[in-house]
Amino acid sequence: MYVQEKIRDKVDRFMDVSQKNMGDALGIKFLSFKEDEVKGSMPVNENTVQPFGILHGGASVALAETLASIGAWLHAGESETAVGVEINANHIRAIKKGEKVIGTAVPVKTGRKVHVWEVKIHTEEGKLVCVSRCTLMIISRES
Repeated sequence: MYVQEKIRDKVDRFMDVSQKNMGDALGIKFLSFKEDEVKGSMPVNENTVQPFGILHGGASVALAETLASIGAWLHAGESETAVGVEINANHIRAIKKGEKVIGTAVPVKTGRKVHVWEVKIHTEEGKLVCVSRCTLMIISRES
């Protein structure tokens, strides 16, 4: 399929330049890329917990924005990128150190310049951990 090939090519180029960033520091791993869905995982470990040993809300938000940004970027033109302009999150369940969470980002609206993505983060057993909505702007890479 042409769309899947185009996405795979863009993802391959992304992986070449995406070393040593926040997602890398938090242990975020991409699981799948589709035109209408991006999935990734993140460990709940010493890098992602708050002082009481449970998943830090900021780490959940970082996972959500990472997945939404990649999803929006996959829709952007070759000379464009996606940047977050607003994000909110509802933290539903506390997750202890030693577990892993899985995030799934899907588009709510994909316009020419503004995208809105919903991200749901679950445990590996499917329990809802966080619901987030991220608004992104599509800008020229020269900006």
